[in-house]
Amino acid sequence: MNLFTSLLLGFVTAFVGITPPGLINMTAAKVNLKEGKRSAYWFVLGAIIVIFFQAALAILFAQFIKERPDVIVLLREVGFGIFASLTIYFLLIAKKPKKKKEKIKKKSTSTRFFLGMLLSALNFFPIPYYVFVSVTLASYNLFYFEMSHVFIFVAGVVLGSFLVFYCYITFFQKIQDKTDYFMRNMNTIIGSITGLISLITLINIIRYYLK
Repeated sequence: MNLFTSLLLGFVTAFVGITPPGLINMTAAKVNLKEGKRSAYWFVLGAIIVIFFQAALAILFAQFIKERPDVIVLLREVGFGIFASLTIYFLLIAKKPKKKKEKIKKKSTSTRFFLGMLLSALNFFPIPYYVFVSVTLASYNLFYFEMSHVFIFVAGVVLGSFLVFYCYITFFQKIQDKTDYFMRNMNTIIGSITGLISLITLINIIRYYLK
C-alpha cells in the first residue's frame, strides 16, 4: 500500500467524521458571518492543531491495542453497549432540538485561535473515532502502523478537516436551510447512524465468538 492511499484514507475519514454539523464547524461558520473570514480561519487553525494531535494520539493508542486481541474484543463489546444506548436515547428518549440564536461578539484573532483550540480539545469524539477507524483499516490491510504511513494519514486528516471547515465558512449561507433541516432531524439521523454502527459491531462480536 502506498503513502497516497494513507493520505486519501485520512482525508476521507476526517471528511466523513466532521461533515455533520457540530459545535466546531458551526462555530467557525458563525464567526465568519459575524466577524469575517480572517477571524474564522484563525479559529479553524486553532481547532486543526488540536485535531492533529488527537489523531496522532489515537493512532498510537490503536497501535498498542492492535497487538491485544482481547482488548479489541473488549472495546467492541463496550462500544456496542455505548452505541446501542445512544441509539435508544436518540430515537426514543431525546427531545427534538430547538434552533437557538446566538450572538458572537467581535473578538481578536488570537482570541479566536485559542477558542478554536479550546473547543477542539473539549471534543473527545476524534480520539475513539480514529482509534476505531485505524484498527478497522489495519484489520483489512488498508493501513499500516509505520511512522511514514501514520504521519501521512494524520496529514490527510488535517486536510480533510480543513476542507470541511472551509466549506462551512464559504458556503454556510447557501446551505443554511439544509443545515436547519439537519438540526431539526438530528436525533433521528444520529440514532440511525449509531444503530448501524451497533449492528456492525454486534456482527463482528458474534463472528469472533463463533470462530
